[in-house]
Amino acid sequence: MQKRYPQTSAVPAILFALLFHALLSSGNAIASNEQRPVKVGRVHDGDTITVILNRKRERVRLIGIDAPEIRQRPWGILAQKHLEKLLYASNGKIVLEYDVEKRDKYGRLLCYIFTPDEKMINIQMIKDGYAMLLTIPPNVKYVDELKAAQTEARQFKRGIWGSKGLKENPGDYRKRHR
Repeated sequence: MQKRYPQTSAVPAILFALLFHALLSSGNAIASNEQRPVKVGRVHDGDTITVILNRKRERVRLIGIDAPEIRQRPWGILAQKHLEKLLYASNGKIVLEYDVEKRDKYGRLLCYIFTPDEKMINIQMIKDGYAMLLTIPPNVKYVDELKAAQTEARQFKRGIWGSKGLKENPGDYRKRHR
């Protein structure tokens, strides 16, 4: 006598489950990448760095901040040095977090930068008075925290907000010195 097996669609169901899992995993590739520390390669100025990501050099623009340009002396150099100090205090290892747009028109990664102990560098640069708020939608995930940091820096007259602070905001400076 021949055995009868119920007609099921187990094979397609298993294939669908595997495909669904693969899609979920690929969708989380950025999220898992965000949690892995990357090495800082170079600090270009107070809001742009190079990191080593997947064995490749990538320029990263810190979301939500605008630091003085290097030629805006002395604040450009001071902002760069302060960012270096913050980054190298964590042995040059940082964690990147993306927002809605991953890259800007220049091809730079747009990121919030965290130390391994979860301190956000973007906020710290503003709070310490070495950068100002720059909101560019749709990347506004932490805008309230960044605004609060700027309010605090201005209230306590830190860095660029002090009596001998920045004379011209970086955006206006860039427009005048193209």
